[in-house]
Amino acid sequence: MKIARITGLMTATVKDMKLNGVKLLVADIEDGLGNPLESSVVVADTCGAGVGELVLVTTGSAARLPDGIAGLPVDLATIAVIDHLDIA
Repeated sequence: MKIARITGLMTATVKDMKLNGVKLLVADIEDGLGNPLESSVVVADTCGAGVGELVLVTTGSAARLPDGIAGLPVDLATIAVIDHLDIA
């Protein structure tokens, strides 16, 4: 799992039919201190995240497990909106 900040929304009218109805977001993967590690990755949203929110994402084959996108051709998916993050 990784921490990411949602930076935008993405619309793709021509796509794999299995992705119809899936909300796609643009995010930056961050470290625990908010420093960007990877920018502008596309994530499938499963928890109603919005621009500016900090989220927990899962990657690889685990990204195809959450309800609503199970078995779909995605590599990153939001699995939680982070309310608070405390780094000691």
